[in-house]
Amino acid sequence: MTTTASHHLSPAFPGRAPWGTAGKLRAWQQAAIDTYIESQPRDFLAVATPGAGKTTFALTLASWLLHHHVVQQITVVAPTEHLKKQWAEAAAKIGIKLDPDYSAGPVSKDYHGVAVTYAGVGVRPMLHRNRCEQRKTLVILDEIHHAGDSKSWGEACSEAFDPATRRLSLTGTPFRSDTNPIPFVAYVEGNDGIRRSSADYTYGYGNALADGVVRPVIFLSYSGNMRWRTKAGDEIAARLGEPMTKDAVSQAWRTALDPAGDWMPNVLKAADKRLTEVRKGIPDAGGLVIATDQEQARSYAKLIRGITGESAAVVLSDDTGSSKRIDDFTASDARWMVAVRMVSEGVDIPRLAVGVYATTISTPLFFAQAVGRFVRSRRRGETASVFVPTIPTLLEFASEMEVERDHVLDKPKKDVEEDPYAEEDKLLQEAEREQDEETGEEQLPFEALESDAVFDRVLFDGASFGMQAHPGSEEEQDYLGIPGLLEPDQVQMLLQKRQARQIAHSRKKPDDEADLLELPADRRPVVTHKELLEVRKQLNALVGAYVHQSGKPHGVIHTELRRVCGGPPSAEATAGQIRERVKKVQEWATRMR
Repeated sequence: MTTTASHHLSPAFPGRAPWGTAGKLRAWQQAAIDTYIESQPRDFLAVATPGAGKTTFALTLASWLLHHHVVQQITVVAPTEHLKKQWAEAAAKIGIKLDPDYSAGPVSKDYHGVAVTYAGVGVRPMLHRNRCEQRKTLVILDEIHHAGDSKSWGEACSEAFDPATRRLSLTGTPFRSDTNPIPFVAYVEGNDGIRRSSADYTYGYGNALADGVVRPVIFLSYSGNMRWRTKAGDEIAARLGEPMTKDAVSQAWRTALDPAGDWMPNVLKAADKRLTEVRKGIPDAGGLVIATDQEQARSYAKLIRGITGESAAVVLSDDTGSSKRIDDFTASDARWMVAVRMVSEGVDIPRLAVGVYATTISTPLFFAQAVGRFVRSRRRGETASVFVPTIPTLLEFASEMEVERDHVLDKPKKDVEEDPYAEEDKLLQEAEREQDEETGEEQLPFEALESDAVFDRVLFDGASFGMQAHPGSEEEQDYLGIPGLLEPDQVQMLLQKRQARQIAHSRKKPDDEADLLELPADRRPVVTHKELLEVRKQLNALVGAYVHQSGKPHGVIHTELRRVCGGPPSAEATAGQIRERVKKVQEWATRMR
């Protein structure tokens, strides 16, 4: 049964314990420990949003278990080499000594335990099983969903830690895109017959945001025109964000991320301007570019050097050298870091406040962990900013930051009617199906030719703001100049005011939006991205029906709708503009009956 955050501080377990904590505990950490101590379970799954302080919670509980002789030693299992060292450093601060370099044999009596990786457990599961059998052991499984990355890892963890006295599983994202079961996680069958993971304590992003534990996130989305050549030699042009096939989305996306085009340089310039604004309130604020591969990471670093005149820290792999570069960047006030994958999860760099999502990985797990690098709050009022390409799956993830997910062990069995016109739905399904894989690896070869960038919109708290604008425009600067120190309600109010001002100054105002300007800002409805998706799907379905009725191709109908009704492509159009097109195509269909 899931227990949500409570702010009750138990007098039996004060925030500062004699056996050592990393300082006064946050309310959720205190409540989670209270829950654990009350029930004393062998297995306990704690789900806490990235940046909430899972490490402090786990180590404080470990200290309590050692102090009360419930366990005699500790084994921490982490996803990467860097993270196991980070665990050892955090443990040392409260008097727990973990050996992060352990590989085999007896552990020195100077240590309370060891910190290892899932890969290391996979290689020698019997070594860790023997350690658990010899002494009462607490196993802390950090980001436990990684134990399901492969069947062998899951089996190794089950074999190694089956004899453990206590097992504490932690994750910020208790869901996977596949159905590999996660060891030591309880699955409960719902009324629909589907088994879902069941956490013992949950502290979601919404709760953490309300408590000031994490920062609110502003997502700045950029569209643009892409042109590429297929393996067959055909040249294709498309607008990033427009409905298209999966392969076309992938190729348009990869074209945007090509460092030789104009999209990435313009987005990096905008992100650096945003970082400059944020540093006015947070002087040591840093930025992170998450790249698809090492070659692109190096190219992005060169672009940043040209934009800022400063070198960017480059982290390419999970090795000792990379760990030192991360540590050096964390301790400095340097502006930018560029990395491939390793900093997407667990790595603690609290000063990161601006991000660029420049990778083609499109699973909810990876996206949530990547955004999690920017949400850790050091003081109330800090705001994070993440730049993303206008890809429907990413915008959907951004609009659902506060949604709590469980790992679904069984996929629902139902017949899904094929709808060739609801491309956005199909893309979402594909994103859920793929597990941490680069979409480009499964697509046909292509050659990126050219790209440009257009500021598309801002997403905040599930709502969409902004108007299409070119880089450097006044409209774009309006949003890049938002102060970096604002409370969430202040961010919302500021975004609404700036959007209203931009609509008022726009030469083309759809009637419904023009009417909205007559309302006070606090009474003006905000269209969420989900609502935009709904009206777009309605338009696509109507156009599809009209194709069969008129015999005209989809592209011709969409072009005619834009000519008659005005406005940009549907991926960039406002809800009002799309509704006008819905009315128009309904009118055309009625005339043909």
